[in-house]
Amino acid sequence: MFNCFHFICQRKFLRWKRVYQLVLIAFIYLSCTTLHFIYTSPGSDNSQETIVSYIPAFFEVVTNKTCPEKFPEMDGKVNINMTEISMEDVNKNFSHIIRHGGEWSPHDCIPKWKVAILVPFRNRHEHLPILLRHLLPMLMKQHLQFSIFVINQAGNQLFNRAMLLNVGFVEAMKRTKFDCFIFHDVDHLPENNRNYYGCTGMPRRLREKLDIYGYRLEYPTFFGGVSGVTAQQFKNVNGFSNQFWGWGGEDDDFYLRIKHFGYKVSSPPHNYGKYRSIVSHHHQERQDLGRFALLKHSVERNFVDGLNSLSYKKPKIERHSLFTNISVELRPVKSFYFPISEQS
Repeated sequence: MFNCFHFICQRKFLRWKRVYQLVLIAFIYLSCTTLHFIYTSPGSDNSQETIVSYIPAFFEVVTNKTCPEKFPEMDGKVNINMTEISMEDVNKNFSHIIRHGGEWSPHDCIPKWKVAILVPFRNRHEHLPILLRHLLPMLMKQHLQFSIFVINQAGNQLFNRAMLLNVGFVEAMKRTKFDCFIFHDVDHLPENNRNYYGCTGMPRRLREKLDIYGYRLEYPTFFGGVSGVTAQQFKNVNGFSNQFWGWGGEDDDFYLRIKHFGYKVSSPPHNYGKYRSIVSHHHQERQDLGRFALLKHSVERNFVDGLNSLSYKKPKIERHSLFTNISVELRPVKSFYFPISEQS
């Protein structure tokens, strides 16, 4: 009798267990379906807004008025093409549109910003035409007045990205009083033309996510790859440090300067800050082994290491069809700050 009762109870328990499993499976399925609909259904995608919501209702373009910051042709789509292309072929596609030296300005409205694009460069000749092929159409769609400068490091010293950008800033400002500067690595291709390169919201981390890092921000204080500041902000923080020879550290030091002056870094909304990296012909510069020691004393060096201590030989400046090349030979600049713990 007892065994029979136990058998019946066991069967009922198994039946209820099966029902519970089915209910749990149904709940998980409905949850996943709902999340999939939210993040992938048309009109609800976080990375792409529809053209109706992107363009404001009062949108207009008038020749004698300032250009707006959003245009219908900024549809979010940048067709990435990693195929190598010669500079001659890129020139054929754009030289009839871009003024000699890499300058362009819209004709249907008054540009809101004068923007200088600074590209630190050394031996990346395969990458530059690929970058220009993607960047030029995007900047024109954004109706910015822009000039592109390639800051080439000549000589045999280790690569110094930060000092090149200091040189680029000084030389560019001799030509035009730019409103802001975009510091743009040559191997970074923007995936979304709504990632606005104008001077709004600066300092700005334009490259927020990169494909080779799984489209994740490496760390919250990252400020490299592609970033922007106004000309006045750059002067206020004394530019970049001149002490970072080799790969790494200079962007972290620059972020510390920005933070020290109370500036808040913004980022593009809606995943607009996605980039693809050109991985072919990627010759990695040697790491700067002393970068961590420099970063420890970033704030102390701020006022004596930067634009006010910059020294370099007279650069060779050449105007090409799609950019202005500033070729400069760098040499170490003495830092006048010596922490007590390092003097001995």
